[in-house]
Order: sequence, then structure tokens, then C-alpha cells
Amino acid sequence: MKNIAIFASGNGSNFQAIIDRVHAGDLTAHISLLVCDRPGAYCVERANAAGIPIFVFNPKDYPSKADFEQKICEQLTTAGVEWVILAGYMRLVGPTLLKEYEGRILNIHPSLLPEFPGKDAVGQALAAKAKWSGVTIHFVDDGMDTGPIIVQERVRIEANETRESLQRKIQGIEHRLYPEILHMLLTRGEVKHDEKTSTY
Repeated sequence: MKNIAIFASGNGSNFQAIIDRVHAGDLTAHISLLVCDRPGAYCVERANAAGIPIFVFNPKDYPSKADFEQKICEQLTTAGVEWVILAGYMRLVGPTLLKEYEGRILNIHPSLLPEFPGKDAVGQALAAKAKWSGVTIHFVDDGMDTGPIIVQERVRIEANETRESLQRKIQGIEHRLYPEILHMLLTRGEVKHDEKTSTY
């Protein structure tokens, strides 16, 4: 069973979906640590309720990204973390963390990358009057949402779509798909979904 750390910055709904699937036995992993860069974020309460160890930090307390990422790496090493799972972590991962966990950092993004990378992908899609959006799960590299794609699932944007309705549809996919893909990757080393295969 792999030890994983979840990185989150806000509400943590994907974090909760992962917790629920671990508890249900559908995701074979041990959540060793929550890393959060926003003291007071609701994801911290979710971790407390689930008995998951937490490392919360304020980036402003550190001289540089390299400094706080070095501290994160120390926490991950202490917790025996093998994989880093980004679930609403609103910071670009820097070289310090990438070097330690190269090829073992995953992210989920609410669009069909490479379309609409970065912040507010839902708003970007609506502003562009796109016909489709969806979810992308990918490995993390040194760019913004540019790492190798593992799997994507799309959702139609209706003519009367609102931000709230599109967000609900996307989150419904995220909460099902992320734990499913994590289980495949962590237990078998490969992902097979909708006739797409990515081997790690």
C-alpha cells in the first residue's frame, strides 16, 4: 500500500472524495499527510475529522519558495510519503519538490488541457463560449498544467450553462475519476480508462 500526501488549498472536496474511497476500500492507499498552504482552509477540518496528520504553512513566513518546499520535503520524508497528489493546491510546484518526487506528482484540472490552464478554468471556458469542458488528470512538470496527460473526461457545456451548474458537473466527474485513476496507478502502475492507457 502506497503512502500518499494530499496537497490542498481550500475546501478540499476532492480530498474528501479520496478519503471516502480509501475508507470504502475502493482506493488502496494510505493518506499519510495533508499539506495546506492556507491556514484556516476547510480542508484542514476534513483532515482533522479523518485523523489525518497535517502540515499547514504560510508561504509568507519563508524567504522563498525553495525554503518552504524544503520544509515540505522534510515533512513528506518523515511521513514516508511516496506519491504527492495535488487536489486543489493553488501553487505551482517548484524545482525543490519536483526534484524529490519527479514522476510521482499528480494533479487534477477542471478543463480539457491544454485548453484553459491555470486559475478559473470554468470561467475561462464559459467566457470562450466553449462547447465542451471536462477534467484532466496529469503528471506534474515545471509548467502550468503542462505535464503528461494520464486521462481526460469531457462534459458538454449547455447553452444555458451557469458557472455553478458547470462546476457541479465537473466536480461530479472529479470526485469519481480521481480516486479511480489513483487506485489503478498506485496498485498496477498503469491506467486504463475509456480505451486510453498510460503506463508509469
